Amino acid sequence: MRGLIKTRTKLLLVTTVAIAATLAVTSACTSSKATSTVRAKLDQDVTAPIVPVERKNLANDLQIASEFIPYQSIDVDAEVSGYVKKLSINWGTHVRAGQLMAVLEVPQLDALVERDQAAVGRDQNDLLQAKQELGEAKATLFVASKTYMRLAGVQKENSELVAQEEVDVAHGNQLKAAAGVAAARAAVAVAQQALAADKATLARDQAMYQYSFIRAPFDGVVTSLDAYTGALLPAGTSNSKASLPLCHLSELDLLRLVIPVPGQFVQDVRLGETVRVSVPSLNRVFNGKVSVLAGEINFQTRTEHTEVWVKNPDQVLVPGMYAYVELPIRSAADALAVPTQAVSIGAQGKFGTVLVVNSQNQIEKRKVSLGIQTAYEVQVTSGLSAGEKVVFGDQGRYHNGEVVRPQAIDLASLGASPNE
Repeated sequence: MRGLIKTRTKLLLVTTVAIAATLAVTSACTSSKATSTVRAKLDQDVTAPIVPVERKNLANDLQIASEFIPYQSIDVDAEVSGYVKKLSINWGTHVRAGQLMAVLEVPQLDALVERDQAAVGRDQNDLLQAKQELGEAKATLFVASKTYMRLAGVQKENSELVAQEEVDVAHGNQLKAAAGVAAARAAVAVAQQALAADKATLARDQAMYQYSFIRAPFDGVVTSLDAYTGALLPAGTSNSKASLPLCHLSELDLLRLVIPVPGQFVQDVRLGETVRVSVPSLNRVFNGKVSVLAGEINFQTRTEHTEVWVKNPDQVLVPGMYAYVELPIRSAADALAVPTQAVSIGAQGKFGTVLVVNSQNQIEKRKVSLGIQTAYEVQVTSGLSAGEKVVFGDQGRYHNGEVVRPQAIDLASLGASPNE
């Protein structure tokens, strides 16, 4: 009996141990599944801001500051020295090309022109007299020649009718008349040369006299007036240190912006290209045209002299205003693009990494090839497809294969879009 009781006790003990072991194993499995569920739930609670990969037209601009200068700007000097007799301009006067601005009083030029006119008149009379004398000499030669020919003819037929002496005298008169004609022609030539010389002198002095009328060389604005009525203007060709211009004239209908383009961008700037010109003081944007390229890079500054011309018909723009020229350096049409904050760009700028959120909401770290980089976006040439989602922001917060809860963001609201 006691042996039976012991056996039953042992069986009960073994059964109890087995049940306890089974419960322990079941509890352990349940605990492991619960832990996995909690971890999955924690991963799903990790939020990742995402943006789509889209196709866009990208353009990279180079912005360079410059200041407006007139297309033409000169000091208007007097060609001849004289006193300002009449003044037709003032500060800010708008003038047209050829418009009279001032008249100088130059008495010596008046006297020179009168003297030259008298000399020309005298030469004309001398030439007329020389031509008359040439005509008389030709008439004398004609008569002498006819007389000689008649006498020589008669003597040839009958030597007894005309003496040889008469024939010789007639021949001598003919030769003398021919010499008179030659002398008269020489006198005419001398008179013509004297007339031509005095006419040239008259033309020169008349041209100098016209310089006493100072006219505008081009359409422009008088930006400063340096001489007034009664002031003595020295000739602009003199070496006098006291040289005084009449005024300063600037052409303002067309303004220039001189910009130094860095050497690495020279090949991207094209002559005749239309560019944007922003003027902060007016809060306006104007169209400019790349009109001058120096064609070489300055060895000291490593830049190329480039000029952008801006039309200013209403003269809203004023020389001295600052402006920013936006030169389109590189562009790509219909390119895959992502925001710059979605790419970790390598040292060379040609490659980078992005974090893609796949259809299972898992993080995939990818290497991508890059193209044009603008201020807001980067072109992806390989590694991504249109429509995929990439993480926007710090990539260090996530690891490859991590499950996240994607959340689309509005780039415009963050100021990270060019279309904000």
